[in-house]
Amino acid sequence: MSTDTRVVDLAIEGMTCASCVNRVERKLKRIEGVDAVVNLPLESARVTVPAGVTDDQLLETVRATGYGARLARPATAPADATDADGDQHAAGADADVAPSDRPDAAALLRPRMITALVLTVPVFLVAMVPALRFPQWGWVVAALSLPVVTWSAWPFHRAAAVNARHGASTMDTLVSLGVAVAWLFSLVQLLVQPDLTAHPGHGHVPLYFETAAVVTTFLLVGRYAEARAKARSGEALRRLLDLGARTAAVLRRGEDGRLVEVAVPVAQLRVGDAFVVRPGEKIATDGVVVHGASAVDTSLITGEPVPVEVTDGDEVTGATVNTSGRLLVRATAVGADTALAQMGRLVSAAQNGRAPIARLADRVSAVFVPVVLAITVVTAAVWLLTTGDATAALTAGVSVLVIACPCALGLATPTALLTGTGRGAQLGILIKGPAVLEDTRRVDTIVLDKTGTVTTGRLTVEHVEAFEDVECGQTRLLRLAAAVEHASEHPIAWAIARTQPSPATVEHFASAPGGGVRGLVVEPFSEQGGAGHMVVVGREEWLGASGVDVDDETRLSLAAAERDGATAVLVAVDGRVAGLVTLRDAVKPGAADAIARLRRLGLTPVLLTGDNAHSARYVAEQVGIDAERVHAGVSPAEKVAVVERLQVGGATVAMAGDGVNDAAALAQADLGLAMGSGTDVAIDAADITLMGHHLGQVADAVELSRRTLGIIRSNLFWAFAYNVLAIPVAALGLLNPMIAGGAMAFSSVFVVLNSLRLRRFTPGG
Repeated sequence: MSTDTRVVDLAIEGMTCASCVNRVERKLKRIEGVDAVVNLPLESARVTVPAGVTDDQLLETVRATGYGARLARPATAPADATDADGDQHAAGADADVAPSDRPDAAALLRPRMITALVLTVPVFLVAMVPALRFPQWGWVVAALSLPVVTWSAWPFHRAAAVNARHGASTMDTLVSLGVAVAWLFSLVQLLVQPDLTAHPGHGHVPLYFETAAVVTTFLLVGRYAEARAKARSGEALRRLLDLGARTAAVLRRGEDGRLVEVAVPVAQLRVGDAFVVRPGEKIATDGVVVHGASAVDTSLITGEPVPVEVTDGDEVTGATVNTSGRLLVRATAVGADTALAQMGRLVSAAQNGRAPIARLADRVSAVFVPVVLAITVVTAAVWLLTTGDATAALTAGVSVLVIACPCALGLATPTALLTGTGRGAQLGILIKGPAVLEDTRRVDTIVLDKTGTVTTGRLTVEHVEAFEDVECGQTRLLRLAAAVEHASEHPIAWAIARTQPSPATVEHFASAPGGGVRGLVVEPFSEQGGAGHMVVVGREEWLGASGVDVDDETRLSLAAAERDGATAVLVAVDGRVAGLVTLRDAVKPGAADAIARLRRLGLTPVLLTGDNAHSARYVAEQVGIDAERVHAGVSPAEKVAVVERLQVGGATVAMAGDGVNDAAALAQADLGLAMGSGTDVAIDAADITLMGHHLGQVADAVELSRRTLGIIRSNLFWAFAYNVLAIPVAALGLLNPMIAGGAMAFSSVFVVLNSLRLRRFTPGG
């Protein structure tokens, strides 16, 4: 996006179908430099606006189109702001409410629907069951149906009138015309023949009050069911945004200079604030553990059921739950910069978009209503000219109007997208945009970065070998090495040091970047007579520089340890090589099963790494990737080249990675998947973000995307098939308007319910 543009979210009221969506989009896009995507289920619009266009211009444009509009709470706004006087206030406090905060559409429709049901039942029974008729029953039926076709049907009439004033027609135009024509035609019949229903009789009476009432009722029931279902399909995003803590126990200095805990709203947190998290409490915002150790339940964010152990220096995410120990956390991100806020923005952006598959529906709906109106006029005229029966002509025309209303067409894509992306958010899978669904369907090759994607990306001690001729067992050797490594920040040192949480005291510490460390380890008097041990840990060159000789046998042991790609360091105690410690970037649990799932989904796995060939082949063998599909020792630019070569060879490539060095390859791939534990650069370059740390979520994301796309396709098929088949039947006079209204309402409800099946999506199921 250009730096001189901004994104504005609008809440739009009064849209009922795909034609409304197209109309609002067209009007907004007529403003120079403006691009807009309108979402029917969310009743919202995401508008990209150049610097010279104001919010008021956007609002006036939408209102001039015939719909209500107001600013929604912007997804990109900070969670709080500070004014010129330094007073803090929550962002959006003066802004309009978000779309989800507006009055419940189902609640607004409920009284109209109930009124219609109560009045339509007697109207239908009297009109359709001759035994229940009484003298002048037609006038009573007309009176009972009048509130139904006016007040209850008002949403349809109002929408039709608003659009008519602007020279447009929508699906509501069809409904309003159908109901009005049927009722008014019947009233004219009664006025012309006042005694038409003076006697109960058992013959056919050309009155269609019940048709107008029943069609209105069916459609209101359908709209009500749609509103309830659409509200349910948006629950995932609302629940996601409600996950965060409300308050934080921040450490502040009291009047006596002591640190005291002060409960403050999360919105008032600042980067750098230190806050306390007790067992069972939610972590208020993203931060780093300053003091304490605990297990943190990250399932709300990542979908992973196993708590993550954290201690000093570990990063934690807001909205996750501290399960055991007391933590002191320093805030590193607040408000709109947190991981939870980022998830909300990604999900909202995806739900506000439109998949390429939806463009066909958009093109059809843009011309559908005028075509249907023309078909209605032609149908009524042909029936009148060929039969001379005005009643039959009216029935056929009204049936076409009612059955043609393709509300299902406008709901086919957005409801599935809304539900699918919401379910993905619950599983820790964030789909950036609807076009990603199409890309996922075509992918046949998955390129996996090794470090951080297939492996943990963190070295762990795999094996400790104590040489037999040295009086130092494995346990003591590791304890001595860990003690001296505690003072170093190197990844190898950190991996060794964390095996011993309570190290001995170290004096005379020294280190060399890329070489190793040494120091005098002072153990308790009872273990070594009060004297310290000079411990040296590192490469052969470092040991030599520290006055320790390395013999050929030791070199052979070192080479054997590193043969399959592991990392090994030597440990010398008091001037003599005492053993070695082998470390490895371990394969993530479940990685092999995840790659097997990807194969079953039709994807060919490829391993890509900047690591050495030995290590790459070892990992590939562990997870089941063919040796000829391993690319080792590649730079970031070479990673891009590997993806390009696969694409030139005819493959459609997905790339999964987590580091800065993966960002270019993620962008080059047809589909980029970033592990949520990775860098912001990688996440920004990817199409799908996986908030968990396990490779199985890659397969989950592919399955969910394909399932969502499948639901969209089935929705569109049934919406198109329904209209294509039903309009000719209605035009031939073979479809009663009441049945047409019921069928049309059912088609919309069917599409929404079909989309809601995605809420039950289970990975691997």
